Amino acid sequence: MNKKIYFPLLLLLNLVFSHGYAQHQKSFKVIPLGTKGGLDESNLSAYLIAPIGSDNFIAADAGTIRHGIDVAISNQLFKGPADEVLKNNIKGYLVSHAHLDHVAGLIMNAPDDSKKNIYAFPSVIEVLRDKYFTWKAWANFANEGEMPRLNKYTYVPLETQVKKELTGTEMQVTAFPLSHGPGYESTAFLISYQKSSLLYLGDTGADEIEKNTQLEKLWKQVAPLIVKNQLKAIFIETSFSDKQPENQLFGHLTPRLLMVELSKLSKLTRAEALQKVSIVITHIKAWDKEEAYLVNELKQKNQLGLNLVFPEQGKYLEF
Repeated sequence: MNKKIYFPLLLLLNLVFSHGYAQHQKSFKVIPLGTKGGLDESNLSAYLIAPIGSDNFIAADAGTIRHGIDVAISNQLFKGPADEVLKNNIKGYLVSHAHLDHVAGLIMNAPDDSKKNIYAFPSVIEVLRDKYFTWKAWANFANEGEMPRLNKYTYVPLETQVKKELTGTEMQVTAFPLSHGPGYESTAFLISYQKSSLLYLGDTGADEIEKNTQLEKLWKQVAPLIVKNQLKAIFIETSFSDKQPENQLFGHLTPRLLMVELSKLSKLTRAEALQKVSIVITHIKAWDKEEAYLVNELKQKNQLGLNLVFPEQGKYLEF
């Protein structure tokens, strides 16, 4: 082959290979400290997220903290002890909403924690400040609210669609509002590292039940990232099976409603593009046979061929 042709061709092949590898390589590691919604206080929503190669984690929600760390240590994901992991590896908290199953671990472990930020919408900070860290419910470990203030936690208010650095980590976050029942605001967090992102949704109802377009707006924002293969995973709840009456969903999703919403997202991208995104199912409010029934419903209704992931407490994940 002519050398003048060979070297440009070799360079082109290297560029194509590098580009393809960059698109498919994993960017985030996730350690679930808690995966369920509801009754089991030892396994409530909390996910540690960091770039691969870093141990600077942000906690997306904080329903269970200490027990989840203990399970992760038993699985050799941390060397421990648990209080050192709490103080040193968790650099801050992203709180999607202030229901107890998303903040109990944060509140209860505050006496042993180190100084760090709590990132949330103002409506969520208001509940933490005025209902929990009040000296009547719990000591005020934060920098606002009733005196004396222990100033261990600093509230960092988030604005819709405004990217903010996550102090102590290599990541940034952009927040989007969700509807979790009439008049109640929850949050979706788009967590970014370099050119990759991971989307974590707190509790949310479907647009057709909530009578709004919060999820539709979110899908339109993240669709371009999916098309460019930059969104690695979507963490989204499915609390109840389809047996649950729709007037008793209390701002949650079922398998049918989840697939309705993801079908909308698929139409904004391409089916094959969305199939490359891991769909991590969170906040299941069922156990044993009922949980197996719900999981089977999800698999049967997965006509889009999505990569469904069912996280387990203390089990390492990469995306």
